[in-house]
Amino acid sequence: QLQASGGGLVQAGGSLRLSCVASGRTFSSFAMGWFRQAPGKEREFVAAISWGGGSTYYADSVKGRFTTSRDNAKNTVYLQMNNLKPEDTAVYSCAGAKTVTSSHYEYDYWGQGTQVTVSS
Repeated sequence: QLQASGGGLVQAGGSLRLSCVASGRTFSSFAMGWFRQAPGKEREFVAAISWGGGSTYYADSVKGRFTTSRDNAKNTVYLQMNNLKPEDTAVYSCAGAKTVTSSHYEYDYWGQGTQVTVSS
């Protein structure tokens, strides 16, 4: 089970850090991804991190602004979001997969999302 938190309302240029806590003892064996979905839009890949944290991947739209990391001892993955823009407004969800990928079809485990709203 995955639970994302840390969303909120922030002004453009601000920062938020999302957390996703996993229950279960196999968290460290999964690659983790972050996705977002804005109203009326398709689900969009944001970032992913390999099981050990050694490899990370980002959507072009967030590269240089967002950073994902994980602490396997705490069963937690993070998404640090800096220089937020109004177009980053969406519900952000975390997900687990057997391999690191940007395709949401490959993710087997999904958590409830957390709302991020960026005002201009």
